Amino acid sequence: MRILILKGTTALIHTIKNTGSSARWLRAAVAATVIGVAAPVMSAPAMAAPDSFADLAEDLSPLVVNISTISRVEMRRPNFPQFGPGSPFEDFLRPFRDREDEEEPAEREARSLGSGFVIDPDGYIVTNNHVIDEAEEITVRFSDDQEFDAEVIGTDPEGDLALLKIDAGKKLPYAKWGDSDKIRVGDWVMAIGNPFGLGGTVTAGILSARHRNINAGPFDDYLQTDASINRGNSGGPTFNMQGQVIGVNTAILSPTGGNVGIGLAIPSSQAKYIVDQLREKGKVERGYLGVAAQNVSNAIADSLGLKDAKGALVSSVSEGGPGAKAGLQPGDVIIELGGKKVESLNKLLLMLSRSKVGATVPVKVVRDGKEKTIKVTLAERPGRDVIAAAGAPGGSSDKSKTSAVLGMQLKDLTNEEVEGLGLGEKTTGPVVTRVKQGTDAARKGLQPGDIIDQANGVKVSSVADVQKQVDKVAEMEDRDMILLRIYKQAEDTFLHYPVKLDKDES
Repeated sequence: MRILILKGTTALIHTIKNTGSSARWLRAAVAATVIGVAAPVMSAPAMAAPDSFADLAEDLSPLVVNISTISRVEMRRPNFPQFGPGSPFEDFLRPFRDREDEEEPAEREARSLGSGFVIDPDGYIVTNNHVIDEAEEITVRFSDDQEFDAEVIGTDPEGDLALLKIDAGKKLPYAKWGDSDKIRVGDWVMAIGNPFGLGGTVTAGILSARHRNINAGPFDDYLQTDASINRGNSGGPTFNMQGQVIGVNTAILSPTGGNVGIGLAIPSSQAKYIVDQLREKGKVERGYLGVAAQNVSNAIADSLGLKDAKGALVSSVSEGGPGAKAGLQPGDVIIELGGKKVESLNKLLLMLSRSKVGATVPVKVVRDGKEKTIKVTLAERPGRDVIAAAGAPGGSSDKSKTSAVLGMQLKDLTNEEVEGLGLGEKTTGPVVTRVKQGTDAARKGLQPGDIIDQANGVKVSSVADVQKQVDKVAEMEDRDMILLRIYKQAEDTFLHYPVKLDKDES
């Protein structure tokens, strides 16, 4: 039902009475007419606020569990002060140090509390990985105080989910997954969990936002809710009004560590995919392109002549990886994966995380201002500790020249310097020795020690190569920036920097 005021309140009131609209709509529309503006177009809400959550809470509480764990951690040894030789204090403390060196490291029990929920009548339970990480004993307690020991079926540290199994000796009530892609901001949600170890606590609120990225991991895509979530709620479910799980409560944003109305849940569309793999394989396999990439900023888009600041800019390609084998190159901007738009690096990682290992997918890129589709056969994503990007090999040339370009002093690297820096085949481009204050290069964060690997998408091996590309871009009427691919020695990674052309800065 839509209402638009075109004239007078009489016709408006007549319409409202005939449609059974609420008094709230009437007051808003009449007020808009009185102040001489058109009333907004209003739609009847998809679902009215429930009179009570009691029936839903009563039905769902039996399938939500409290999880307690016991782990053993090594106690820190006392830090004895050091005294000089011959000091009476040194002689006094020596027996204690000697005894400590002979003893086994002391341990203590560490206990933690969290939440979880049953997803199968045979006793499979979902929780967060951080709730049970390194636990030696895991106990599951139901709302009727029955307790069971749990075994770990599989964990996914990167996705922060874990699957447990208990033997209850009977069929259990269980939750059904809902579709988190269909829930809208403003819809009612309800959370049940174990905050501060208090046991089955029910809270309600609305979905506050979608697609939250808090930089907690590579696959951040949280639902945000204002239903009260505190420590101990981790791993518990967020339900929609049909009693389906649309999120796994995982984190809070708070300056105090307590609830301030910003709770974050892993969406069910992501959680279900992970849990299904844990149940089937005991681990999660994710697609892997073998590239390091970054978001496309407005400045980068301008420097590449792109219409929109969207996509993922390839910074480097792992040697021998899927992307390298298929022909992906540094400087490519990935705009589609498998026929779906890539809006950002985070979106690309999420899409890859749900892609089948071994599948061949079309990857559409923008290269040299033109769209190109490359078919890549995805490999399995390595663990986060072994992911490393390697740049393409470069040639060598005269390494003696030093010049000022783009407000920076650049020096060609000799073969000996390349070897001494341990660069190998990462890059042989010129190194930045000084950055003039006040220049765009300085504002963008370029620093002495940075090595220029590409300029304008072209591999460079000398200062002359860089200057050649700067001159080329300067001749373009629609471009006032050049994109530099930089190897950051301090961080052992490649990044792209759009630097503004300015003759006065050279």
